[in-house]
Amino acid sequence: MRLDPFYLIVDSAAWIERLVPLGVKLVQLRIKTMDEAGLRTEIRKAKALCAQHQCQLIVNDHWRLAIEEGCAFVHLGQEDLQTADLAWIRAAGMRLGLSTHDHVELETAMAARPDYIALGPVYPTILKKMKWAPQGLERISEWKRRVAPIPLVAIGGLNPGRLVDAFEAGADSAAVVTDITLNVDPEARTREWIEKTKPWR
Repeated sequence: MRLDPFYLIVDSAAWIERLVPLGVKLVQLRIKTMDEAGLRTEIRKAKALCAQHQCQLIVNDHWRLAIEEGCAFVHLGQEDLQTADLAWIRAAGMRLGLSTHDHVELETAMAARPDYIALGPVYPTILKKMKWAPQGLERISEWKRRVAPIPLVAIGGLNPGRLVDAFEAGADSAAVVTDITLNVDPEARTREWIEKTKPWR
């Protein structure tokens, strides 16, 4: 499968409603703390918005709700992977993306036969506290050799100025969070990302 080279990650359907109409084709809904009813509402809204704009929605972590709501794609971190029912996810016809940060996690992820592998943080990130040092561009190249032909997603500290280096190192898609959501003009920054990633479409 092919992933869009611009991979937006947001924490609400409101962000999706705001940014996806600008031309975003791949978005992850990543909500860490919310009750089930709220999550279901957010997933339902996000799914409807993405369908309206021909955008691929990926639900982070909440695979049971994603299956119940008829979503097509889920992303799991390593902790969630340990408790997820992969047979159930596959039986539902869902695609699966997995996070990795080191060689042990990569082996675990590859054994699950994912539809893409994410590597991070490539650069220092302010999104969350990380026990891993920045991976750097050489690690992207190494991961690409190990996971090909599975798509490789780079995440962590990416901005339009670092884009070319990440893709030339082997990334197929660049996941972006705070570079857009904390930008003074998220819409303009989103348009810039879409424009800058066009050569890799």
